[in-house]
Amino acid sequence: MLQPEDILTLEAKGITEEQLNAMLSRFAKGFPYLTIIDAARPGNGITVLAPEQEEAARQRWHKYLADGGDVCKFVPASGAASRMFKALFEFVDGDSDIAAPGSAVDKLLADFDKLPFAADLDATCRKLYDTGARELIADGQQKKVIAALIKPEGMNYGGLPKGLLKFHSYPGGSRTPLEEQLTEGAQTAATGGMVNLHFTVSANHRKLFEEKLAEVIPDTEKRTGVKFNVSLSEQKPSTDTVAANPDNTPFREDGKLLFRPGGHGALIDNLNDMEATVVFIKNIDNVVPDSRRDATVRYKEVIAGYLIELHDTAARYLEALAAGAYNESTLDEIYSFMRDKFSLHDPSFVNMDTAHRAVYLHDKLDRPMRVCGMVRNEGEPGGGPFIAVNPDGSASLQILESHQIDPSNEEYVAKMKTATHFNPVDLVCYIKDRHGNNFNLLGHTDPATGFISSKSSHGKELKALELPGLWNGAMSDWNTAFVEVPIDTFNPVKTVNDLLRPAHQG
Repeated sequence: MLQPEDILTLEAKGITEEQLNAMLSRFAKGFPYLTIIDAARPGNGITVLAPEQEEAARQRWHKYLADGGDVCKFVPASGAASRMFKALFEFVDGDSDIAAPGSAVDKLLADFDKLPFAADLDATCRKLYDTGARELIADGQQKKVIAALIKPEGMNYGGLPKGLLKFHSYPGGSRTPLEEQLTEGAQTAATGGMVNLHFTVSANHRKLFEEKLAEVIPDTEKRTGVKFNVSLSEQKPSTDTVAANPDNTPFREDGKLLFRPGGHGALIDNLNDMEATVVFIKNIDNVVPDSRRDATVRYKEVIAGYLIELHDTAARYLEALAAGAYNESTLDEIYSFMRDKFSLHDPSFVNMDTAHRAVYLHDKLDRPMRVCGMVRNEGEPGGGPFIAVNPDGSASLQILESHQIDPSNEEYVAKMKTATHFNPVDLVCYIKDRHGNNFNLLGHTDPATGFISSKSSHGKELKALELPGLWNGAMSDWNTAFVEVPIDTFNPVKTVNDLLRPAHQG
């Protein structure tokens, strides 16, 4: 039973009692597994463009920009860097001052001079210990060096947002992912000499982002020759989810309901507030230095141009349907377009009369659209591209995580093993309708695609509710196309040692 204080908490967050009860009900009944038709692969859900098709798409994107097309980069950047330094925290909290041979820490220190923040770390060690980092490493005092990097009394890299860490070295200094995202935007999304970027940040790091942007934008504008219009937002309190005890009752701390951030799926609300027509979505850490960005720029242009080409066709069909300028042959043509480009399949379509077919196709076309780059699976983590059944019985392309697929279903497990590609989070979206009005993106999600995870708070076990992921169930009801892009476009930094990979060494 809710307490008076609970009601005040809900009101402050903008969560209704009905929504709270729905969350608690989810803990009890869980989330259903999805029905899988097949893993998407080239020729069956994943489009592999020929060189001339890629070039045509790039030229269409260049025309869109030249015509003053409206575009923005949307970058989730609220993640703290603590997971990047997991191995380092374990080493600092351990008993030995020397890293185990061959361990992540050992390899990191062996390549100390290749780190983009090596000079800063050396200066920090001199300030804290009156001795440089290299001397400490040589003297067997490795723990002091690592502590100086990750602890608050040092550089505090373990407590900062990933977007503000130094990732890449240049002759004139180092750049953070924030700066690399600005630079990439200048190369792929400039229209009228202006680039629009939006970063989602956590409330406690917002001031740091604002300060860094004020510091780097003037120099980046001078270097790239464009102006930047940058905005920030935070996950909304209304997207927080309540925690539950193992018996599915509300979890409380000091008598108060515990709410947690709902995961990156909460950002569909932030995306819904965007005024842009075309939006690129890419994680903050998937960046490379200037010398290695050619593939990234090329395939950003390819998938964006391909999106505009698809939208051109969809808009033409929608105009015909709205004007009644169609016959059975036209409807078959439109359905074939939806099947070939978005893998739409609906057994009920053949049994509909002409009027119902037209209404059905108009409804299917008149929704947000996205093109997602997909890379060949070479052992990297990431969700996968599948053809899945929707709540209305139709099938379409979806990006699924493993927890959405029933592990006891041998047929599904076999299909998962045939997957050839994975999702690098490389999306470009069209979020306005043909009249130039914003779609209500919240009306195109599938609430049944969240998941429940096991967490703890102050030593007490709890259940956490994750909202449908931003590029998963939060975009379930979009028209989705998958396009193969090369692995060169996927260079995330999940651990600090990833900065030693060739892709980040410039």
